[in-house]
Amino acid sequence: MSVPEIIETPITTPYWRALSEGRLDFQHCRACGHDWLPARAQCPACLSDDSEWRPASGKGRIISWVVYRTAYAPHLAERVPYNVAIVELVEGPRLMTNIIGHPDGQGLSIGAPVELVIETDFGRALPRFRLAKA
Repeated sequence: MSVPEIIETPITTPYWRALSEGRLDFQHCRACGHDWLPARAQCPACLSDDSEWRPASGKGRIISWVVYRTAYAPHLAERVPYNVAIVELVEGPRLMTNIIGHPDGQGLSIGAPVELVIETDFGRALPRFRLAKA
C-alpha cells in the first residue's frame, strides 16, 4: 500500500529533525515575536524572514476535532474510526494532529488539556497528543 511521502525542504528540515530527536519545535519571529506552525519562510504576522526555532513545552489544549469513519485514502482504511484534531500549544502555535487513545472521539472536549506524545508512524516521528492527566 502506498503512503503519501513527506517531502522535506530546507524550511521544514529543522521541524522533522526535532521530532526525530524527541521534541516538537515551532518557529518564532525575532522581528515581531509571533510564534507559528507549520514551518514557512516568512512570519505570517509581519512577513519578516528573521526567525528561529524554539522547543515547545508539549502542553496544549484541544481547539477542535473530527472523527473519520470512512477512509478517504487507502493507507488509512484499517484505522477507521480515527480522529483528526487541532491542538493549540500553550506557546500559541496550532497544529493538526491526532489525540491518541480516543479514535472515536469519545471523551474529547473543546479546551481539554493535552500533552505531546511523539510516535513513529509510516516510518516518521509524528507529533500526537493524549489527554493530560488531571
